[in-house]
Amino acid sequence: MLLAATLLACPAVRRDGRARVCFGLAALMALAMVVMPGALAWGLFWIFAGLGIMMPAAARFGDAWCWTQRLLLHGLRSTIAPALDLHRWLKVRRKRGTGQIRAALPQLVLPAAGSVVILGLFASANPVIATWLSDMSSLSPHADLVAHVALCAVWFTFAWSLLRPRMARRVIDTFDGSGDWPIPGVTPNSVRLSLITFNALFALQNTMDLAWLWGLAPLPKGMTLADYAHRGAYPLIATALLAAGFVLVALRPGSQTAAMPLVRRLVALWIAQNLLLVGNAALRTADYIAVYSLTQMRIAALLWMALVAAGLVLVLWRMLVGKSAAWLINANAAAALALLVGCSFIDLDAVSARYNIAHARELGGDGAPLDICYLQGMGSSAMVALAELEMRPAPEPIHLWARLLREDAQARASDDLDHGKWGLLDAWRLAQVRSVLRKAALAPQTHDMLDCRTRDVHALRLATGLELPAKAPVALTAAARP
Repeated sequence: MLLAATLLACPAVRRDGRARVCFGLAALMALAMVVMPGALAWGLFWIFAGLGIMMPAAARFGDAWCWTQRLLLHGLRSTIAPALDLHRWLKVRRKRGTGQIRAALPQLVLPAAGSVVILGLFASANPVIATWLSDMSSLSPHADLVAHVALCAVWFTFAWSLLRPRMARRVIDTFDGSGDWPIPGVTPNSVRLSLITFNALFALQNTMDLAWLWGLAPLPKGMTLADYAHRGAYPLIATALLAAGFVLVALRPGSQTAAMPLVRRLVALWIAQNLLLVGNAALRTADYIAVYSLTQMRIAALLWMALVAAGLVLVLWRMLVGKSAAWLINANAAAALALLVGCSFIDLDAVSARYNIAHARELGGDGAPLDICYLQGMGSSAMVALAELEMRPAPEPIHLWARLLREDAQARASDDLDHGKWGLLDAWRLAQVRSVLRKAALAPQTHDMLDCRTRDVHALRLATGLELPAKAPVALTAAARP
């Protein structure tokens, strides 16, 4: 509705093709908030909407760095924009209509006084009106009312930012990043020697990774694959980012070093080794997941590594083809936005729940033991996976835990939907759970005592009939052992 109102109020947006594309992406993010409400989709909505409303004022798109500055300044100014506009309007009205207001005030006395007298007489004759007046006189500020007023004020401010945009005219331009730039110590010879050395060091690291991660050689004594995988992922990504920075600074398009055939080949080899390094970092993370299960943050880490790999390819392409710095910034920004838009429609917790259950060691998989505490913390995200687990052959303790957690998550999701916390994804999950369980209607009850970190283990034993360990957290593997 807000986008439609903005399009009606701003003809320039309708005429600008770039603005229409941005508003289309904003509408897509509005759909994402209907499917799965979250801060990511909400933030992307306002980014695309802000771009669309300011796009007609720009002769050309430029690059993402300049638009980032404009969006930040637009957002800061929009927080006080209604107050500034109200001040300007009152100032104009004072200049134009001070005399008219003074002349109109005496004419309002008779209608106001007469209305009060007539309303008082009606109240004495009509108990309904008397009740209304009594209720109005007893009104007092309530916490919910204050919260609603504050929320309306926030939304009004956001809406005003689209109807009254304020685009910064002056921003810090993007450094072109081409041609020779005198940097102490950076010469064609030093760059060539650096690339030879860096390639040798990367070859050493990649060779060890390939030997150990791919099982071609045994790990050093006292080190497990999980330890090796956990220690190295993030430093390797930092190394790849430093490599990209070195290429951007020392081998700018049009520079003397970038024109040397040997240097270009060495850079291509180094970028290829960096890509292999990123791949090995992803493999380290995958090995760590195999030992300690999958989580939302580990999925995010793998996606980040894919984004770094794409950035390395774009850096190499920019050097080989001679693209501008603005092109490189826009390409990386487009890749990042595409990834974030995709994540707005995908529940990473649900992906983790399905993966962990499918690869659980207790269910015949080759992964980590099933972490009941983590599944409980996912809430409705694990609801469908738990329902499917109930239908699978599994030890009785696992079936019981799956049913209890599913009923608890299902009851909370139903309660949220009944009280206005509606989301298309949760509604679809509830329907899918009913389909999986082949029941027309479910009336689950929330188990308040159900908590994998509970201290009242005796109450939990009575509720579930299981022999549970005496210490929290509850370990499923211990409960499932014969």
